[in-house]
Parts: sequence; structure tokens; C-alpha cells
Amino acid sequence: GNLPSTPYCKDANGRGPAWANSLFEDNAEFGLGMRVAVDQQNAYAKELLVGMAEHVGQDLVDAILNNPQKSEADIAAQRDNVAKLVAKIEGADCPKAKALADIASFLVKRSVWCFGGDGWAYDIGYGGLDHVMASGRNINVMVLDTEVYSNTGGQASKSTPRGAVAKFAANGKKSRKKDLGMMAASYGNVYVGQISIAANPAHALKVMIEAEAHDGPSLIIAYSHCINHGIDMLQGLELQKEAVKCGYWPLYHYNPADETPFHLDSKAPEGEFKAFAMKQNRFKTLKLLNTAEQTEAFLAEGQGDINNRYDYYAQLSQLKHE
Repeated sequence: GNLPSTPYCKDANGRGPAWANSLFEDNAEFGLGMRVAVDQQNAYAKELLVGMAEHVGQDLVDAILNNPQKSEADIAAQRDNVAKLVAKIEGADCPKAKALADIASFLVKRSVWCFGGDGWAYDIGYGGLDHVMASGRNINVMVLDTEVYSNTGGQASKSTPRGAVAKFAANGKKSRKKDLGMMAASYGNVYVGQISIAANPAHALKVMIEAEAHDGPSLIIAYSHCINHGIDMLQGLELQKEAVKCGYWPLYHYNPADETPFHLDSKAPEGEFKAFAMKQNRFKTLKLLNTAEQTEAFLAEGQGDINNRYDYYAQLSQLKHE
């Protein structure tokens, strides 16, 4: 797929991301299970810690329980204090001390991220994704949006845009692309971002940092060029830039913490959708499968979708929380 390797590693202290894959298109539910398990272990560790206050010292207990863990410095301090805690209770002939030593690491904040493609997020696993977004849990989801089922041969998904040719949409998809980001934002407490790392890496990094900092669900949708687009993959990064420039892939973020939560982060569309589309076989093939009039109608509708969506997003960017 679009993640042919697992680029995670450990630091000098042996710490790093723990990666798992359930293989059942249930990325969101699987990740939510991890989040719930982490939260449960954290709550139990805190309960045991309070009960051990006389043994380990109230000052250490307070330092651990009151650490907000919102910065690298906070987390480093928490790790140091947890290490002191473990040193004090290790070897103690007490069931509760042994239980606390086993799960003390859960007193340090853990971040949970789920990754998947558009076939999962928009179609197969949408029910699970929606459940996670509605849960209120502090969990992050990254969707690598190729706008087609990349792993199974290039079938159309609800992320496939109008006019694109794909399996099950042989003459061009008739309906608009599903606006997954706005559906998630409708909950009001979900952080949402739409990014293109090639078009604006600084924006992509900002959105990921804010999503991680948000105390609640977050959803990031990342434009991912794909061989099923019928492109020279060496030109993928340039096409990402063109996608943003012509308005095909607007950049935005929705932060529930802001007075004006919706931020439209890309400029008004420049140039025509047709020029961008005709560099990709998924749109060029329209000419071979339809009449000239039908092809132009598809392209005109695609341009209309871009214009209407930008106007809608521009209006949202003016709305403030009540």
C-alpha cells in the first residue's frame, strides 16, 4: 500500500512507537481499544499510587498526579518521577506495590494514532470511524487519501471525485466526493485538518502538532498521490502542489478551541481544474469512454464542485462559536 515500510525506531532509552495492525479494516475500533486500555491502566495506576502515598511520599504522589504532561519538559519530568516511584516500590513484599510497579509506565502520557486509507475511512470502516469521532476519546486518526481503493486494484470509493474513472465507475464517477472532514467537524469537539505535505509542509506539521495537542478526537486527511491516478509518480509532489493551487484539494483546519474554529488555509483557486485533471489518466480516460460533450460536462461539474466548496469553506471561516 502507501506505507510499504514501518519507519518507527527506538531512542537511546529503548522508547519509541509501538505499532500493530489488525488486518480487518477496523483501524478506528482497534485504535479505540488501545486508547481505552491505556486510559484504564492509567486510572488503575493512579488509584494504586494514591494508596501507596505513605510508602512513597505524598510529595512524589502529588508531583505525578498534578503533572499536566503538555510539553516535552513535562513528560520528561514525569518519566523521572515514575522512575523514582518504581525504585521505591520495587522489591516490596506487597501485592499492591507489585501491581503498581507493573503498570507504573502508564502514568506517563501515551499518544494513540490510527492510520488508514480512504477505502477504509470513507467506506468499509466509516461506521467505526464515526463511532470513534463521537466517543470524545483522546485519539488521533490519519487518513491517507488516494481517492481510490489502492490496495485492491483501483476501485472507486466514496472519496473518488466526480468524473474520475475507476473500477465500478468505468465511465467516470457521477457523484461528488464525500466531505469526510466536515462530517467529523459537525460533532463540534473533533479537531479536523486537511493537508498536503508536498504543497505546504509547514501547514501539515502545524496541523499534526495541533491534533496531537487537542484533548479529544482528531482527524487528519492527507492528499496521497497514487499510481492508480495514472500519473508519472516522479511528478507526484508537483501534482500535489497543483491540486492545492487549483482548489481541487483545499487546505484547512477546524480547531474547536478557537473562537472562529474553521480556518481556510489555502488561497482562492487559481487556474482551471481541467488543466490539472488532464495530467492524470483517471480523468484523461473520460475522452475515450464518453462523447466530447459528456467529457466537458464532467469537467465543468468538477470545476463547479471546486468553486462551490471553496465558497462554502470561505463562509465557514467567518463563523464564530456562539
